[in-house]
Amino acid sequence: MKDVNAIAKRALEYKEKGLSEKEIADELHLSPETVTWLLTRGIKGGEPPKDVKIGWRSLGVYGNRIGFVAAAMSDIALEEMEKRQIDADAIMGVAINGIPLATLISEELGKELVIYRPSQERHGQGAFSSNYASPQGKKLVIVDDVVSTGETIKGAISEIHELGGTAILVVVLVNKTVQDELAGVPLRALIRARSI
Repeated sequence: MKDVNAIAKRALEYKEKGLSEKEIADELHLSPETVTWLLTRGIKGGEPPKDVKIGWRSLGVYGNRIGFVAAAMSDIALEEMEKRQIDADAIMGVAINGIPLATLISEELGKELVIYRPSQERHGQGAFSSNYASPQGKKLVIVDDVVSTGETIKGAISEIHELGGTAILVVVLVNKTVQDELAGVPLRALIRARSI
């Protein structure tokens, strides 16, 4: 999707299917502000927010490619934990796109796997899947694909702490912010993409 009209059309299609603006933002790897602009630009007009569209479908269509990326992310997590002299008990994948990466990182590092589903419908509260490890009392590395604003990860960190766990590191494929930490937790990425 190279042109803004195609991206706007895709956003509208997701909206018609019942996805929230946050879910559309996650699906299109855009900030929620950009999605709002795309959905209302005919009404409100104006300049779009500064944003970078991240597409990593070339990686996502083959498991071995996801494995290569997860191996690099595992290496970054190990480097950061060694530097800080801490160790994780579990790797937490943020749904949807963080799950395959977290699964492979969990396997690579020999750690438990925690799955987190963010949700706006539950007043910003997400849910930890009961089919996987609990974050309760554990030190976790949080894994996701793209950080656009950091709000999803900050919500996850808050919920981990509410359950008595500790988020020790966030590792993502792409960081679209200038931040090196979220809610006091170090943030590392394979790629940093920013508008300048």
